[in-house]
Amino acid sequence: MSTEFSILSATLLFLFVIDPFGNIPILLSVMKGVPQKRQYQIVVRDGLIGLIILVCFLFFGAEFLALLHLETESISIAGGVVLFVIALKMIFPSPYTKEAGPVMEPFIVPISIPMLAGPSTLATLLVMVKSYPNDQQDLLISVGAAWGISVVILAMAPLLNRVLKEKGLAALERLMGMLLLMMSVQMLVNGVRSLFTHTLAAL
Repeated sequence: MSTEFSILSATLLFLFVIDPFGNIPILLSVMKGVPQKRQYQIVVRDGLIGLIILVCFLFFGAEFLALLHLETESISIAGGVVLFVIALKMIFPSPYTKEAGPVMEPFIVPISIPMLAGPSTLATLLVMVKSYPNDQQDLLISVGAAWGISVVILAMAPLLNRVLKEKGLAALERLMGMLLLMMSVQMLVNGVRSLFTHTLAAL
């Protein structure tokens, strides 16, 4: 990630963190026995709830960070560490992390939270809000684009599962993990570079 805001880069970052391809097995499990037409309705309904949560964090995230007196550099470094851990889990998934709960028609959980607006996505959004306080409109476009792509992918879960199979989905998730890993390292570099720059300027 460069120091200048990029809608495309931010959209890809949010998309990688949401990881819709990695969530397909969970979605298929919780939707088991639900008619396909009803599945689309559930994904759209819970997707809209997830979008509302994301937008709330977008517009009120800065106030939340100001309340905690967090600086941009610390947010960037912490965000890079968090994304680094997420990327490693995507590349080397645990066989026990994708287990779903009892089969029932989902509501909010797990589609709205944590698939679309989970802790990782919200933390990333807070990092972006703090790093680019003057680009809220562009951030909104990025969040909306990543959300829209993710909802479409989740709605197409049965089709993608038939076409790509388990190995294809796993390969896509690992590819997204590798790209996220590189972006997380760049976020760490940006945070450390900015920290040293401000420290030297203060001397």
